[in-house]
Amino acid sequence: MIARSSRAQVLLPILLLLSSTLLIIPSFGKPIRKVEECLSKCKESFFYHQDRHLLENCDLICFDKYDGSHGEGIEKKEGEQQRGEGQNQYYYGEENFEYWMKSALGHFKVLERFTERFKLLQGIGNFRLAILEANPRTFVLPSHMDAEELFYVMEGRGVVNVLEISGRNSYDIEQGQILSFDAGSQAYLINKDDNKKLRIAMLLRPVSSPGRFKEFFGAGGRSPESFYRSFSTKVLEAAFNTTKARLEKLFGQQRGEIIKATEEQIKALTEPPTEPGGWFFGPSKQCRRSGISLTSRQNRVWYSNEHGELYKIYACDYSDLCDLGVEISFANISRGSMMAPHYNSMATLAALVVEGEGYFEMACPHIERGRTHYRAVRSQVSHGSVFVIPAGHPVVAVASRDENLQVLFLGMNAKHNRVHFLAGLGFAFHLLRFFWENNVLNHMENVAKELSFNAPARVVDEVFNAQKRAGFLPGPDEIHEEERGTRTWTAI
Repeated sequence: MIARSSRAQVLLPILLLLSSTLLIIPSFGKPIRKVEECLSKCKESFFYHQDRHLLENCDLICFDKYDGSHGEGIEKKEGEQQRGEGQNQYYYGEENFEYWMKSALGHFKVLERFTERFKLLQGIGNFRLAILEANPRTFVLPSHMDAEELFYVMEGRGVVNVLEISGRNSYDIEQGQILSFDAGSQAYLINKDDNKKLRIAMLLRPVSSPGRFKEFFGAGGRSPESFYRSFSTKVLEAAFNTTKARLEKLFGQQRGEIIKATEEQIKALTEPPTEPGGWFFGPSKQCRRSGISLTSRQNRVWYSNEHGELYKIYACDYSDLCDLGVEISFANISRGSMMAPHYNSMATLAALVVEGEGYFEMACPHIERGRTHYRAVRSQVSHGSVFVIPAGHPVVAVASRDENLQVLFLGMNAKHNRVHFLAGLGFAFHLLRFFWENNVLNHMENVAKELSFNAPARVVDEVFNAQKRAGFLPGPDEIHEEERGTRTWTAI
């Protein structure tokens, strides 16, 4: 009887919360009825599983499923474009970033939620992408976020200080480096370079609300606003054992989130760190963590030839990445060259262009009148743009004729992910050894090839085996006409 009573006491306020949620829904006709049905099913699921976390997110789950903006739209069909016909759903430009902070000394901008466009990207709906940029000789105020954070240094060098219960840990950072932080970690940065900006790509996984996170500043005052100012003066006076006047002076500054520092201040802030910084891979200087070098070409270069190189860290190469389910790749595609057609088995990738120009082509399945057909998506990309590649979607990246295309690939839900190439045949270099990398379709038996392509197996083999390179290939503009003319083909 006591157990039933206590359970009832727990459930009663929850039921009242659900009831009030239903009551405040405005009248939007059929879509709102679907929201109500969703909330009812969510409530039933809570009773079955006794999952309080599920209950707390019922309204967020249901509103996002049917309108995406808490009562402003209708249910979205899978693959449906919501921003006008002809717009590329997979491409994100500058207009898709929101500036949380912008000043003459730098900025912090956050890409819109991946799920704002269509349901195909719901699998990565709890990840967010952000960019931090700080001018030379600047100090970025300490803050924490209700999200797990993964940093990749795209440009520059500096120091990251992380404030732990046990003290302060400092990390030297430079181009190509990776750092991860737990949610709630207090951290601040220093750009110690005299000339270069510090540019950091951040992948975040919120822990409070799916796809939504906040930044909290303890330091500061009115700009940025310190969270200390939310408390009453009496509470602060008691907490700090000091006077109101001293508190007003401490939390009254309005200097911004990024502050210019003097040469002496930079020197004091960049004393030898307590630990070397992070992991590293990519074309840059050596950096070490826990005595392990991750810069040597043998360890990090996945593919390399005259047309490009790919640096790669799998999700479970390191425990921090494994916990996030994230893998990281960096492709440097030579000008005029291309990355061979391929797809990822598990991971959905956000491809962030670090430098250069080029384009992506991707095959996207669509269903019309019960039949599946493929639509080609082509996107021009340049510095700062993002292209999303869902799992299983065949894709190609091509560099412009004028400059290399450098792309950071952030793979989400990447545990057990594998890359399957769809063209190319040749030697590839991986983990201190050479091996044959082949078009996976070439592993079919001859009979399977003939049945699949309605052509003799020798003809299929001629097409599949004509390309003698792997990973990175000559681009469309690099194929000379005379080269094409010298090939002999078997007639089908």
